[in-house]
Amino acid sequence: MRITRVLSAALLTLGLAVSPAVADSTPSASPSADGDAPTEAGTSFRTAAEFEQGRTATASASTGDYLYWSFPADAGGRPTVRATVKLPEAAQSSSTWQLDVYDGLRRRQACQYGAQTRTAGAEATSVELSCTLRTVRAWSEQWSDDPLPGTYYIRLTTIRLATADLGLPVGVEVGADSKDIGGSAAVDGSLAQPLVPGIAVTSQQDEDEESSTKAVLSSLEPEDGWASGWWSDRWVWTAIGAVLAALAGIGGYSLTRGAGRPTRVPPPGA
Repeated sequence: MRITRVLSAALLTLGLAVSPAVADSTPSASPSADGDAPTEAGTSFRTAAEFEQGRTATASASTGDYLYWSFPADAGGRPTVRATVKLPEAAQSSSTWQLDVYDGLRRRQACQYGAQTRTAGAEATSVELSCTLRTVRAWSEQWSDDPLPGTYYIRLTTIRLATADLGLPVGVEVGADSKDIGGSAAVDGSLAQPLVPGIAVTSQQDEDEESSTKAVLSSLEPEDGWASGWWSDRWVWTAIGAVLAALAGIGGYSLTRGAGRPTRVPPPGA
């Protein structure tokens, strides 16, 4: 009975801890149209149109243009960027489109999977692209190109286009969402500040109050704020492991100590 109670308590503790972890691992809502999302795209990194994850940004442009957007991504998330280009009916030949994603240091990030580059035939009405990045890390070595928390930039353009089709009107929809990976991607360390535009100038202002320079910071951040970098569900699993190890020790001791003095051993002095 004692062993049964010990095992029941262990299973109950494990179940309570797993429930929130499973809930946190579900992906966020897919992008949906919203009035707060931008309806124009930027033409460079500095003028990139900002939008929040879970929303869809739209833009009207011309073939051959470079289109830029930006969105915030925090540590522990695996961002996925999707773009849909509505092609012009007057196109006379095929075209190749490419979706690139850059982090806050403007380093081009490789896609884990997804159709980052696609070719659309002359009769195609639209082309869809996607890019799933690696998990954003709270901290990494200087020589590494790991994704770090901060502002991420999207660049969409055509890399192969017939001269006759240059300048034709197109419509674009861009969205981003993230899947929470959790403690399996946690690291020991965190950045002093997220990599957002103007953060270095702002830090200098804090040290020198007489400076009159004004920095243009990114106006977007995750809904629950930037992660502190030290907490993750890895701590929960560590605590669960310690509890289970203690319960296993108690159970092993209960099994090996026996019920007391054996019945066949005579008492002392007999």
